[in-house]
Amino acid sequence: MRIDAFDFDLPAERIAQHPVDPRDASKLLVLDPPTDSLFDRHVFDLPDLLPTGALLIVNDTRVIRARLIGRKAETGGKVELLLVRRLGDESDGGRVVAEQWRAMGKASKAFRFPATILFGDPPCIVAVLRSRAPDGLLDVSLASTNGSSVAQALERVGHIPLPPYIRREDESSDAERYQTVFARHDGAVAAPTAGLHLTHRLLGALSARGFEIATITLHVGPGTFQPVMVDDLDGHTMHEEWFDISHHTVKAIEAARQRKAPVIAVGTTCVRALESAADPEREGMVRPGQGTTRLLIQPGYRFRVVDGMLTNFHLPRSTLLALVSAMAGRERILRAYQHAIDREYRFFSYGDAMLILRAEGTRWM
Repeated sequence: MRIDAFDFDLPAERIAQHPVDPRDASKLLVLDPPTDSLFDRHVFDLPDLLPTGALLIVNDTRVIRARLIGRKAETGGKVELLLVRRLGDESDGGRVVAEQWRAMGKASKAFRFPATILFGDPPCIVAVLRSRAPDGLLDVSLASTNGSSVAQALERVGHIPLPPYIRREDESSDAERYQTVFARHDGAVAAPTAGLHLTHRLLGALSARGFEIATITLHVGPGTFQPVMVDDLDGHTMHEEWFDISHHTVKAIEAARQRKAPVIAVGTTCVRALESAADPEREGMVRPGQGTTRLLIQPGYRFRVVDGMLTNFHLPRSTLLALVSAMAGRERILRAYQHAIDREYRFFSYGDAMLILRAEGTRWM
C-alpha cells in the first residue's frame, strides 16, 4: 500500500513535549469499529471499557540510558552515540572486561577507525569504535574505567534517549516517566509508549475487576522512528527487534481463549511480538520462546492473535500508523486522528491514547 495513504496534517503544538501527571489522566479515544463510533474518555476509565475477562498483554522491557555524549581521546572532538543492540561480552580469564554493541553515532568530524571515545568527567566509560558494520551502524566496545559494570556506568553518564520529536534535552523526571511502571528487562532504546499510561493503581483496579495481565518482552529499537523512504510499504525493510514470550503468557492466552475473552495488546510492540509468535497449528495461540521480528503489518493483514489494542497516536506516513489502520481500517483511523486533533489530544510518545477493539461484545457506554 502506498505510504502517502497514511499522511495527515498535524499541528506542531499537538506533539507532547512532557507527560501528563498522573499517567492515567491521559485522554483516551475509544474507537469501536463495529459501530464506527468514537468516545472521549480517559485512561483511568479502562476498567469500565474493556470486555469482561479481557487479557491485557504488556511489554516489560526497560529503557536503558543509551544516549552517550563524550569526546575523542586524541582530539577532544565531540561525539554522540546511541546504543542500539548489545552483541555480547569480551572476557579475560572468565571476567567480563567489555561489552560489544552496535551503535549509531555522529561526531564533529568523520570517524577514523579505530577511535577511542571517553564519556564522563572524569571518564567512567571508554568506547573503542572498531569499524562500521554493513548496516551502517558502528561496532563499539564499551568498558568501565572504575571497576563497575558497564550498566552501572551508563546509569551515571548516559542520557535517556528521548525521541527526536521531543525538542528538549532529557530531564531528571524522564528517568521515571519514560519508563513503564512494570519495566524489568534492560534493553530498549525507546519506550513501549502505550504502557506509559498505566499506573500501579490502575493495574490494581483492573485486576480487582477480573482482568488478567501478562507480559512479553520486546526491546524497542531506534528503528521505531525510522521514516519510510519508499513509495510503497511493500518495498520497506522493517527494523529487527528481539522479543521473548514466556510459557506463563502462553498459558494466559490459552485460558483467555477457553473463556472466550479477547487478547488486548498494550502497544504496537506487543502486537508485533504476539503476531510474530503466532502458532500456525493452533488458531489464536502463540508459541513460547525468544526470537526476532521484522513483521510489517498493514491493511490486508489477518490478525491471528490480537483482538484489540491500547496505543498512542502515531506519526504520519509511518509503519505504526499502517499497523493500527490494519486493525481498524485506514479511513476510520484517519477520521479518528482528525477528531483527536480537533479536540486537542496530545500526540506521540508522551501523548494521549486510543483503544481499539475488533471483537464483538464491547461495552463502551
